[in-house]
Amino acid sequence: MAVIRIVLQVICVLAALIGLIWIGQGTGVFPYPASSFMINQTPWILRGAILAAVGFTVLLFVRRRR
Repeated sequence: MAVIRIVLQVICVLAALIGLIWIGQGTGVFPYPASSFMINQTPWILRGAILAAVGFTVLLFVRRRR
């Protein structure tokens, strides 16, 4: 069970970080790579926010279930 919990925590942290990157690209704050189709595209702000929120929420849930 401990291995599954650690793997799930890593996945949640990665999901939250990817969500934050999507928010940054969608707002134009993080325009990398310069040819990305996500830069200054508002749908990616919402998608990133949802992914980051899910990642943080599941991470908090997993860490409380010890």
